[in-house]
Amino acid sequence: MNFMGYRRPDGKAGIRNKVLILPTCVCSSETCRMVADQVEGAIYTSNQAGCSEVEQNLKICYDMYSGFAANPNIYGTVLIGLGCEGCTPDKMADAIREKTNKPLAVVVIQDEGGTVNAINKAVKYAREFVQEASLVQKEEIPLSELFIGLECGGSDATSGLAANPVVGKVSDLVVDNGGSAVMSETTEFIGAEHILAKRAATPEIKKQIIGICKNLEEHLANVNQNLRTGQPTPGNKEGGISTIEEKSLGCIYKGGTRPIVEVLDYAQMPTKKGALIMDTPGFDVASVTAMVAGGCQLVIFTTGRGTPTGNIIAPVIKVTGNAKTYKNMKDNIDFDASLVLSGEKTIDERGQELFEEMLEVANGKVTKAEAFGFNECSMQRICKFI
Repeated sequence: MNFMGYRRPDGKAGIRNKVLILPTCVCSSETCRMVADQVEGAIYTSNQAGCSEVEQNLKICYDMYSGFAANPNIYGTVLIGLGCEGCTPDKMADAIREKTNKPLAVVVIQDEGGTVNAINKAVKYAREFVQEASLVQKEEIPLSELFIGLECGGSDATSGLAANPVVGKVSDLVVDNGGSAVMSETTEFIGAEHILAKRAATPEIKKQIIGICKNLEEHLANVNQNLRTGQPTPGNKEGGISTIEEKSLGCIYKGGTRPIVEVLDYAQMPTKKGALIMDTPGFDVASVTAMVAGGCQLVIFTTGRGTPTGNIIAPVIKVTGNAKTYKNMKDNIDFDASLVLSGEKTIDERGQELFEEMLEVANGKVTKAEAFGFNECSMQRICKFI
């Protein structure tokens, strides 16, 4: 089984063909937006950090933003820095080059003498890259090269009963065809981690699954916080989820049933293929961005209450198990899994249909979040700015 994609010089294959305008820090984010606005075919993502950070937060910044540039959906990147930030343009460029050999240009605002000169130079680079990207032709790519992210947000009682099991079927189909599927949101494993750990391919991976949940609770306890004050969210509770344990039991269904072969740190690229886990927060946007930085070409996102968020680099397919939400938010939801609850379809049947929808998106079909141009971006941080 194949999809039509864009082969990159580093050997990977994308399902989109974009030029990325990438900021090293908050001080260059608006400049990136202005450049992208002037170049058709270019996109940008914001960076609300990149300076006044402890070492671990800087590492997360380097990992995530270099991962964006390396994502297979990106043809090439114009990196824009200020010049005096903690997350330096030189080091970010090096981090990108360690992950990929795709086209890269670097512009530093202070070196160019200000915003106007920097924009002019970056626009020139971006236009050249867009022209080059237009020459790249689609070709048949084995499904074994597809890497999908699995997310849930704005969950309600239907998420664990319909939407997540349907997505779990898709995850299994992708893995069975040699591809990879990563499930994130460590917060939403808690209370069900012992069940999830049974899927571990090795005793070490089982230990890692239990460990990331334990580490999260210990991290919060060290600053006198308890995740249960924020989880489940008010919307989750209104939707019929009363405890984090209930939420987690529904959440883990979206990861399917295949053995988990690797546990990844935040925004890290996998070294193995198959069913994966990434250690991320339960905050949807910070979780999706991390999976995209890890290399996901697309994301399947379940939502009971309904959410419009997307990602500018990877298409996001929105799935709901709530018939009312599908009716009320048709301009945001791509796929209705509530047919499982009504008895019109089985989980396997609707899972196969979502798998086919996913292949259409991989082949170029635009999702509703893509059509809106949604561009949410958030990065996990371990502590305050300094």
